[in-house]
Amino acid sequence: MKTKIIIGMLCFITTAANAAIPYRVEQVVVPASEIPGGNDNEAFAREHRFYIGGMYDFSMWQSYTDESNYQLRGKDTSSFDVVAGIRIYDTFRVEANYARTVARFSDDVELNGDTLFINGIFDARIDSMYRLFRSQHLVPYVGAGIGLSGNTVENAKAEDKLSPAMSVMAGLGIELGEYFTIDAGYRYMYMFSPKFDIIKDFAPTAHQFRVGARINF
Repeated sequence: MKTKIIIGMLCFITTAANAAIPYRVEQVVVPASEIPGGNDNEAFAREHRFYIGGMYDFSMWQSYTDESNYQLRGKDTSSFDVVAGIRIYDTFRVEANYARTVARFSDDVELNGDTLFINGIFDARIDSMYRLFRSQHLVPYVGAGIGLSGNTVENAKAEDKLSPAMSVMAGLGIELGEYFTIDAGYRYMYMFSPKFDIIKDFAPTAHQFRVGARINF
């Protein structure tokens, strides 16, 4: 009998204690930017804000004929670029691009330029919008750049040492994991006239086919 009374008292005390403790459920909204691997417009950029890389360029220089029928015939050349960039968003990055440009023409006229571009590039990255595509490996891109080229010319005189330049580009990034990207693309390059003394209003232009790699960190 005593045992039943003690057990009953313990049950009463436990029930009363639980009844005295208030419970409250709150909904807490955590921004996606604070969730590891979050799915917002900087999901990839936060983890890999910067990158460096290099490109091989095969350039097809276009021919030009002035009003006096003096002609420069473009020839194919090879050159290399180095790049360093920062991702503002998953879909937009800004890139500095240094190239040692070689433009070769008929009559043994060769233009060598140290060219620096600042590029704005849009990536078609959709893994930040749709979780289904979080492991996207193929990332197409388009972009444009402006820059300056410091030129020296073989077998011809040029008045300007610095020439403005501009470019448009498109390509495909093949991402092999988070840290390494293979880059294959096309760039159209236009250089404002370096003012050759042998031909008037000549502005070197080229179709450039490019392949290289980027390291993300």
